[in-house]
Amino acid sequence: MDPKAGRTWTARTLAAQAMGKVDEATRAVVPPIHVTTTFLRDPDNQYRSGNIYGRADNETVREAEAVIAMLEDAPAAMLLGSGMSAATAVFLALSPGDHVVAPNVMYWALRNWLLTDGTRWGLRVTLVDMTDLEALRGAVRPGETMLVWAETPANPLWSITDIAAAARIAHEAGALLAVDSTCATPLLTRPIEHGADIVMHAATKYLNGHSDVVAGALATARKDEMWDRIRRNRAMLGQILGPLEAFLLLRGMRTLPLRVPAACASAMQLAERFAVHPAVAEVLYPGLPGHPGHAIAKRQMQGGFGGMLSIRVRGGAPHAIGTAARVELWKRATSLGGVESLIEHRASIEGAGSPCPDDLLRLSTGIEDPADLYADLDRALRAANA
Repeated sequence: MDPKAGRTWTARTLAAQAMGKVDEATRAVVPPIHVTTTFLRDPDNQYRSGNIYGRADNETVREAEAVIAMLEDAPAAMLLGSGMSAATAVFLALSPGDHVVAPNVMYWALRNWLLTDGTRWGLRVTLVDMTDLEALRGAVRPGETMLVWAETPANPLWSITDIAAAARIAHEAGALLAVDSTCATPLLTRPIEHGADIVMHAATKYLNGHSDVVAGALATARKDEMWDRIRRNRAMLGQILGPLEAFLLLRGMRTLPLRVPAACASAMQLAERFAVHPAVAEVLYPGLPGHPGHAIAKRQMQGGFGGMLSIRVRGGAPHAIGTAARVELWKRATSLGGVESLIEHRASIEGAGSPCPDDLLRLSTGIEDPADLYADLDRALRAANA
């Protein structure tokens, strides 16, 4: 909202202008980077600026948080040093002995943390097929389950969770619902609108979009005790994002409304073309009508189905790895959500115990010409299967 004109601007406009912030001292339209670690007290020993120490307070971080909160239509957002830092901050705000439910298919590093360090810390963890609402209902323990964690679309199979239904199940049991919405981005899905209590983003990915920042973000449906615990832990554990990273993230979010639709459109084209490719056994993409989560995705994702898809290569792991070895335009690299397109044999990263098939290649579609992306991967597939 523009307080002077009384006009309501769209999210696209506000993101492009970083909430319209202008530096009052210099009149610069690009906000400065605030790097100070400490702040001046008032003569009467107060801190009326609201800033005390850099481990908890930074204006550049707050400016980026304001954009995320606006995009998620949330009363508050919080930036942390990485996506894993943001995710684990939610779990560490619980108490030892609390029961949590999480998906079988989810970001592998967080899944590993929950089953190792999370359980050693005292969490009781149940993994479930989050697309099966009856299975979810059976996994939740009223009075014991404190948090249900969902990821949608879920990496790397791109399964879809019904956020509204999961929220009802969690709330009926007295639990909170947190949603990893990294791959949907707030442009496609705003989980709070569907009943989620907390939204997490690996801001390294689409929010930044340029593969040059590691960051994590949380947005909340309300400023409650849980949110206060997360914020207090961020300060005490030194988890706040650095000012340079916050500045680069703010810069990246200015183009989010342009990058995400472009990636979605290209991913849809690639999914449709590879679905009939002779060297591809299956395409996993929620935008395809045959995807088991398509109807739910169509309901809760507005404007596209994301820039992520996976293909299962005929001939198994050797042909999948061989395909990745032969690409020229696609980059063989971990991560996702950047302007450049990435390809990865995901099972090689996740290792033993992963639910990821060994014939699967994960594709992060960037903003290149989709015809070029198809031609490059088509050539690599045919060469690997020759």
